[in-house]
Amino acid sequence: MKYIYIIITLLTVIACKNEEQAHSHENENDVHKDAHITVTQDQFQSEEMALGAIEPQTFNKGIITSGIIDVPPHNKATISSFMGGYITKTPLLIGDQVKKGQLLVSLENPEFVELQQHYLEIAEQLKYLKSEFDRQQILFEEQITSQKKFLKAESDYKRSLAEYNGLRKKLKMLNINPVLVEKGQITSTVNLYSPIEGHVTKVNVSNGIYVAPSDMIMEIIDTEHIHLELAVFEKDILNVNKGQKITFKIPEASSKTFEAEVHLVGTTVDPKNRIITVHGHILNEEETNFIVGMFVEAQIISDSVNKPALPNEAIIEYENANYVLYVKEKTNTNYTFEKVKVTVGLQNESYSEILNPSDLNGKTILSKGGYMLLADEGGGHSH
Repeated sequence: MKYIYIIITLLTVIACKNEEQAHSHENENDVHKDAHITVTQDQFQSEEMALGAIEPQTFNKGIITSGIIDVPPHNKATISSFMGGYITKTPLLIGDQVKKGQLLVSLENPEFVELQQHYLEIAEQLKYLKSEFDRQQILFEEQITSQKKFLKAESDYKRSLAEYNGLRKKLKMLNINPVLVEKGQITSTVNLYSPIEGHVTKVNVSNGIYVAPSDMIMEIIDTEHIHLELAVFEKDILNVNKGQKITFKIPEASSKTFEAEVHLVGTTVDPKNRIITVHGHILNEEETNFIVGMFVEAQIISDSVNKPALPNEAIIEYENANYVLYVKEKTNTNYTFEKVKVTVGLQNESYSEILNPSDLNGKTILSKGGYMLLADEGGGHSH
């Protein structure tokens, strides 16, 4: 009986060990299964997957900044009048293109008439005073009249001449022709003309409204040459130099990246926010359609380095780590992939630096479409 009990005990132990080995073998199969991901050729093509390899890519180091699209000061004109008046004609709207010298707006004011009348009176008076001055000069030289009378005639004439010249300049500033005024042609209307060629960007008036001399009537901008006005913090400005490359985006309007270069670096620091203005020339400006005032996000490139990298699409974030899939085996019908953990360094829009490139050297990488293979919870799976 004792021997039978020993035999039964031994058989039980053996059975348990066999069961444990069976479970262990199953677990090994599960690990092997989870470590590999297989897709068919048809799935590879339908998901538009692609293969690649780790290779050197250029990464830019630079200064992140922001600013606006602007034009040089001489390409922008603010239209106002030297004297107040009532608007009688406004033929232009925002967006209209204007030529240099084109009529922009007309104003009317009784003061324009009074100014011309005063000028005409002074012009007539000047003729008499000039004649009297010439007469007194001759008499004084012939010692017929006194020096006092001569000096008075000279003073009256020169004072009147100065007033005449001042009024003449004022009329020209108002675009009123003094020659026509002296012929008796007096107008109550003043016309303002465009000093530059460009587009109307602001109109602040309408017919019948009164504008004071300090009021801006409209604004005209010539967009023939636009540029970047960037704000760089004081701590970064010593790394900015003329000729450096700039990459920038218009985040509200496009995802495309544009290029410019540093043309001028400001020489003074704004005391309030400690920034310096950097002026950048836009490359291929004729191919763009920017509007003055657009907000830009930019990077001034101060250095460039080559690093081993992979496309951003090849890197899969999974369980708080980054992985890539490489081809473990390829047959006529299937691709078998295995995942490798990677450490990411520098990044740009298209590529990421791989800090452990030796783990991927010589391997064919799944550069596109890998996210779907690791997306499901629970790790690798067969497709």
